[in-house]
Amino acid sequence: MSVQRDPVQDTVPIEIPAIDEATPPVPPAGRPEMIIITGMSGAGRSRAANALEDLDWYVVDNLPPQLLPALAGMMTTVGPGVHRLAAVVDVRSRAFFSSFLRYLGELRDTGTTVRVIFLDADDTSLVRRFESSRRPHPLQGSGTILDGIAHERTLLAGLKGIADEVIDTTSLSVHELARRVREVVADDAELPLHVTVMSFGFKYGLPMDADHVLDVRFIPNPYWVSELRHLTGRDAPVAEYVFRQDGAAAFVDGYADLLAQALPHYVDELKPNVTIAVGCTGGKHRSVATAERVGARLRSQGLSVVTQHRDLGRE
Repeated sequence: MSVQRDPVQDTVPIEIPAIDEATPPVPPAGRPEMIIITGMSGAGRSRAANALEDLDWYVVDNLPPQLLPALAGMMTTVGPGVHRLAAVVDVRSRAFFSSFLRYLGELRDTGTTVRVIFLDADDTSLVRRFESSRRPHPLQGSGTILDGIAHERTLLAGLKGIADEVIDTTSLSVHELARRVREVVADDAELPLHVTVMSFGFKYGLPMDADHVLDVRFIPNPYWVSELRHLTGRDAPVAEYVFRQDGAAAFVDGYADLLAQALPHYVDELKPNVTIAVGCTGGKHRSVATAERVGARLRSQGLSVVTQHRDLGRE
């Protein structure tokens, strides 16, 4: 039976509607959120912006303040648009910066939830940072770095007073600053740990992004069992053979349980993505079965886990 085709609709591949239907909807936000990062030059604005970007905020750097209301108008509470936006606003916008408080008021009138994070540091630290980067202060002109810092403090005095959060970065490392920003803007639900359990074959080399490597070549190889050679570790007969071997199941389960205790702490150290690599000779039998078992055991303990098989099918 022939199917009548629509010449207009058929310009789109027939698989696309199915893909769209399978795509989970984006949950609506209660109202748009915006964070404005400002403060002293050299106090860590760029690092703070990077921390927000890692938390899935849309970040705009060096934005003239008068564009804030227009930018807020582009945000949305539904669909795949921008729900949370962070803008870095500072004295690099020159004359535009003098009207910052007025435009901030207009922004809040739009109904957008706005928070201002002000970054500061003592003069000694700021001078040291500018000297180490070998860049001039944006306001020093023909004067010294200290002259520029003093001028900037005068310009920002009023803004610091109305900030929702003031972070002193004098004694903070870049990682400590990122952690502090995360504490200010995010809750635990916004900081998920993503674990990838990846099987591989040692003869093809170690995965470059592995954080942990488990070698299961001590387990007898199903490859040498003629009935199992053509199967993979995803097949039940292979998995049963692997974990029937003396000590194999206890070892793998113990390894997974040990990891489960440590993995949540990676988020505390600003590393939300962890890769566990499981290797055998060719990456077809033992490592695949073990990766599946480790992944399932970690999921049973509440962790978000994706299982991948890098070398499956390469033989």
